[in-house]
Amino acid sequence: MPPQDSRITCRIDVLLSERGMTLTELADRIGLSVINLSILKNNRAKAIRFTTLTALCDALACSPGDLFALREE
Repeated sequence: MPPQDSRITCRIDVLLSERGMTLTELADRIGLSVINLSILKNNRAKAIRFTTLTALCDALACSPGDLFALREE
């Protein structure tokens, strides 16, 4: 049986837009490469470290539930 795509979607683009922040600025603030943030933003990441999640929440003044949504089947 082939692996299913995750139904979890990342909402970084929405939060960045609401805060008037660029992906590059966010990457600089949390110490992550733009490439790795882009992978997360475009829903291609397989996992996220709690330290990265915490840094994202701090930089975007949000909670983990604001960063991710569950896509309907």
